[in-house]
Amino acid sequence: MNLKCIAIDDEPLALELLEDNIKQVPYLELVAGFNKPMDAMQFMQQNEIDLVFIDIQMPGLTGLQFIQSLPQKPMYILVTAYEKFALEGYNLNVVDYLLKPVAMDRFIKACNKAMDLHRLTHQSPAAKEESNYFFVNADYKLVKVEFSDIIYLEALKDYIKIHLRSQKSPLITRMSMKAVEEQLPSSQFIRIHKSYIISKAAISAVKKSSVFIGDYELPVGDSFRDSVTAFTKSYLS
Repeated sequence: MNLKCIAIDDEPLALELLEDNIKQVPYLELVAGFNKPMDAMQFMQQNEIDLVFIDIQMPGLTGLQFIQSLPQKPMYILVTAYEKFALEGYNLNVVDYLLKPVAMDRFIKACNKAMDLHRLTHQSPAAKEESNYFFVNADYKLVKVEFSDIIYLEALKDYIKIHLRSQKSPLITRMSMKAVEEQLPSSQFIRIHKSYIISKAAISAVKKSSVFIGDYELPVGDSFRDSVTAFTKSYLS
């Protein structure tokens, strides 16, 4: 499995070095390199790309503006000389943030993160059921989350709160509910509301319009009531 990549940097020498690094990683396939972000944007509208290496400070359109402007969401690794943009970059859910000049071992570490994330998000349903964890961007890093540690997940605008058994404070990650639901095995989790996915093992009681986790009550949405009813009936048959 190879990752199709493009590189974007307005400085020709920096772009050449970035392309050379990409070519040294066996599972990366360099499709194209661009000095102008608008040319890269046009290319991405016509081609499917898995991973984008992009500088931040570029004339006309910054790397952060570039990420925000595209409807398709490949993975991004920021390669920049400016540390001050790190927080904003992670808020955009980038895989990693590399500071120039980039050491090769640090570059490979970032690429490995991207490959791990790609494998997890492109698993077959059978492989997903066999897995026991996934990764999320939280606390400015990729965090491994064991399925068995999850109590429930709560949607909050553009963010997800992951409530865990192992810690009091939830993990907070910038993801859509649909994206996180696709990574969770249906044998272990059930969506009960547009804002809630819960671990089946954490359920202590079920009512017509709510589900209990211990003494904590969560609402069941109208469109999810049938799936909750089917879940409870499976234990009565």
